[in-house]
Amino acid sequence: MSGTVRSASAVTLSVWKALFLREAVSRISSGRAAWAWLLFEPVVHVAFILVLFTLVRMRVVPGAEAAVWLLVGLSSFFTARNIYSRGMEAINANEALFAYRQVIPVDAVLVRAALEAFLGVIVAMLLLVGAGLFGFQVVPHDPLGALAGFAGLCLCGLGLGLILSVASELVPELGKVARLLFTPLYFLSGVMFPVSLVPPQYREILFYNPFAHGLELARGAFFPLYHAAPEASFGYLYGFALTTIFLGLSLQVRYAVRLRAQ
Repeated sequence: MSGTVRSASAVTLSVWKALFLREAVSRISSGRAAWAWLLFEPVVHVAFILVLFTLVRMRVVPGAEAAVWLLVGLSSFFTARNIYSRGMEAINANEALFAYRQVIPVDAVLVRAALEAFLGVIVAMLLLVGAGLFGFQVVPHDPLGALAGFAGLCLCGLGLGLILSVASELVPELGKVARLLFTPLYFLSGVMFPVSLVPPQYREILFYNPFAHGLELARGAFFPLYHAAPEASFGYLYGFALTTIFLGLSLQVRYAVRLRAQ
């Protein structure tokens, strides 16, 4: 009997497909109405921040509609955050699958990142369509620029996820520290306020954070009259993303055997 010999790329694609379906089912059915929370979380944040804006008499963001400005920022940030936070836990969650020689640790991280990016796009589109039904202008002024900002954020999340997934397995305390930084990163990325309003001497510090670059660039491409902070740079955003992805993949290759044996 002759069997069909599959190429390495065909095996890898099959593994990714199986992992993607497994992760998708787990993500959407992990709890009661887990799928609804994907939409509910950003909506709650938008409503809460709009209330704060009203209380401080800041009903509009200069050059942009506050509600859509928040939706763009929140959906982009949550997608990037989910990519690196869930990517960080991917190896531990899928360790039983490493008994199959076709499955390697990096597969779990890459597939989780792809799933979170896919869900993030779907959620963002649904939220923007919903805002459009209420009369808001939701068509970006520069679609390619908005997409490039969103993609850059996702790639930064992937790079951090690749690094942290290895670091948290080798040194569990590093994973705990990374989780503690989730909340400060939310505030330091300019999700709740225009970074351009921050004094220049402090703004330079904020822009060491690549997520601040991505959010400002996405919002600047979305609204033609929005004055994004001049420090926002695609070069820094994608430079950080490619550097962390390269470092993360290097760590995955270097410690692949140890990660499988954890």
